[in-house]
Amino acid sequence: MTSTGTASSSAARPYPAPWLSWSVWGVGAVFYLAAFFLRAAPAVMTAELMRDFGIGAASLGNLSAFYFYFYAAMQIPIGALTNSWGPRKLLIVGAISAALGQFLFGATSNFALACAGRAIIGGSTAVGWLVILRLAAHWFPSKNFAVMTGLGLFFGNLGALFAQVPLRLGVEYFGWRGTALCSSALIFGIGILAWIVVRDDPGQKGLQSYAPPALQRHDKATLSGMMKGLKSVFGFRNSWLILIAQGGMVGPIMTFTGLWGAPFLKARFGLEPKAAASISSIMIVCWAVGSPIFGGLSDKIGRRKPAYLTGSLICAAGWITMIYASGLSVAAFTVVAAVTSFATGCVVIGFAYGRESVPSRDMGTITATTNIGNMLGNVLLQPGIGMLLDRNWTGALVKGARVYSAEAYQAGFILIVGWSLLSCVMISLTRETHCRQSV
Repeated sequence: MTSTGTASSSAARPYPAPWLSWSVWGVGAVFYLAAFFLRAAPAVMTAELMRDFGIGAASLGNLSAFYFYFYAAMQIPIGALTNSWGPRKLLIVGAISAALGQFLFGATSNFALACAGRAIIGGSTAVGWLVILRLAAHWFPSKNFAVMTGLGLFFGNLGALFAQVPLRLGVEYFGWRGTALCSSALIFGIGILAWIVVRDDPGQKGLQSYAPPALQRHDKATLSGMMKGLKSVFGFRNSWLILIAQGGMVGPIMTFTGLWGAPFLKARFGLEPKAAASISSIMIVCWAVGSPIFGGLSDKIGRRKPAYLTGSLICAAGWITMIYASGLSVAAFTVVAAVTSFATGCVVIGFAYGRESVPSRDMGTITATTNIGNMLGNVLLQPGIGMLLDRNWTGALVKGARVYSAEAYQAGFILIVGWSLLSCVMISLTRETHCRQSV
């Protein structure tokens, strides 16, 4: 009788008001915005970083990629910790740790310590994407998951947008170190806000949760549990196909807008940093706009594969045109870049597609592995392109920083083209879920 009364009371509880759901999720989204800002920041300060630390393209690629090394490495542990700690605790710890890492990066003159700072930032901000997806699952109806995923990526892209022209202006007025230290303080503030506002589940406020019972359990994170989750997830073909495909679409655009795009545009068109950052900003905006559109489109047609594959094909064609088509004007290049970036928004489908391809109990693990795919592109492309640039360097220096020719960038960017084509193949081999939990 008591059990029945409790169940009835639980069922009678109202769902959270929209303003409350958006407030809780919004704090996580702002942190994800900050994560994108931090990962893309080196793009507009390449010359300053190479000069201050006395490094070439390969070392700069590694400095930037240290973020992604640790971001990717932390995905599976954080996927498990999301279940045991809950998103609130992860968000607070992640924000404070990221602030400390950014402070170290901006304050040190030692290259190794700067790499350590980037590593701390990467490992800390790895919580961002998993947190906002988990909060969305608890605070919003499941039918809105793909749209919320798209909105989350939209927020992330806003952060990358702030890391273009606005950050470049900050670097020119206050120096790269001053802007880094200021951003550290702001990110610390996000951690305080998360402590005040965020709760793991509406039930903690006496409200009805949107999450299924499997997601409301808090299981202890163990190494054996992580391995069991990975084995379960990779027993489904879509999981590893999507992981590879994501890397070939997210990696190129993040590598271009987050590191090598500005110097490439300088070498090819003679554009100054602010003008180059403007083109990267356009790309980021188009990617941000495309994300919720592709997510909503796949929800509407009731299928994942068609929109996902179409977007990947446009991406591959776009990168080939941007890099190797001769005679492109700046305006024509910008148009192609905008279309390519908009099509990159299809990557948001990968998260819903992957989630539907495995049991619901493995949501945290499949989200983590899909996100590893996103970061894998950056982990391999940023230093890989840097190595090819150094191999094709003619010895030119400007104010103590190495300068690379347009031909050197074309040689390095072959990695972008190759992986984007591989993504098309991987997506073509996936099995359609029809927007339903298939197992």
